[in-house]
Amino acid sequence: MTTVTSQEIAIFRSQLVDDQGAMEALELIEDCEGDLEDAAMTLAIKAGQEPEQANSEWLGDLAKRWRAVICEQEFRQDLQNGSIKEMVAHLKTIPTFPKTLATPVLMYVLKQGVDKFCEPMDKLR
Repeated sequence: MTTVTSQEIAIFRSQLVDDQGAMEALELIEDCEGDLEDAAMTLAIKAGQEPEQANSEWLGDLAKRWRAVICEQEFRQDLQNGSIKEMVAHLKTIPTFPKTLATPVLMYVLKQGVDKFCEPMDKLR
């Protein structure tokens, strides 16, 4: 289980104040007591996706599927500094990305550590 604190949620709120979808995701994450996987499952189901509820690794797997995009150099510095605003906006421009999950996915990446998460992509470059 990956959890975020109320302080971390507040930091993301301050960055994403103009993004209604992100604010709703953050509210749900808060309602789930910071449990990112639990919140992501609920958001996915609301978006019409059918994640396997027994798979506690579902959020991590989703993030890994989008690793090539998340780890793009032009956004990496922002992520390393804990800023997700530009990456959330970028992900929402990709038609196949589940937009309602951008916030929990990026919070998950930050909790894993950007460099650690992106390491497999760095080995390919």
